[in-house]
Amino acid sequence: MTPAAPIPSGPECLREMRRRILTLWWVKMPGTIIGIAVFFAAYFWVLRNPFFPVTIMPVTALDRWLEFRPEALGVYVSLWLYVGLLPALLKNGSELSAYVWQALALSVAGLVIFMLWPSAVPVREIDWTQHPGFELLKGIDATGNACPSLHVAFAVFSAIGLARVLREMGASKAWRAGNWAWCAGIGYSTLAIAQHVVLDVIAGAALGALVALAWPRGRRA
Repeated sequence: MTPAAPIPSGPECLREMRRRILTLWWVKMPGTIIGIAVFFAAYFWVLRNPFFPVTIMPVTALDRWLEFRPEALGVYVSLWLYVGLLPALLKNGSELSAYVWQALALSVAGLVIFMLWPSAVPVREIDWTQHPGFELLKGIDATGNACPSLHVAFAVFSAIGLARVLREMGASKAWRAGNWAWCAGIGYSTLAIAQHVVLDVIAGAALGALVALAWPRGRRA
């Protein structure tokens, strides 16, 4: 029986984090930026060219209870920093390759759903001109492509991957709890700024978890 590898802690954990970040950084950094750009191009094309009538998502009691919180916008947009953490911390090319296929599968699955079943959230009576930053968001990312929420799907997908990576590095419980708190904050923010409804969030979380848990990690180093 092969003994388990020792789990780093303290300074060793930080050194391992630095080593991982520097590994293939010239591939990870531009690859993440290009991947996000390509995703957005496909996302907005599907959003603006629905193939079928758009379904308005039903509102639940929880949606009616939650208040609009404009201060959650910062947490919402932080997703695009959050999703970059997982590829940055992967330790070899095999894991990076597996991650790329996972992210591609998640993107394609979501976009195919949007093409076959366009959906949108109900219009809320909010004067967006009173909230700086929201006019730009609403002009760029209309409340279509609603269900499943790919914002939440990518957050959950990243959280599951980061949980494994942080555990491997021997990160403290505070770091590991912070990972899940950030993911939960992103999920909440989609509701708090009226970009999604509860059913979108549930479906997005399920899709992200399914892709993260069903796909092989890649060869261990």
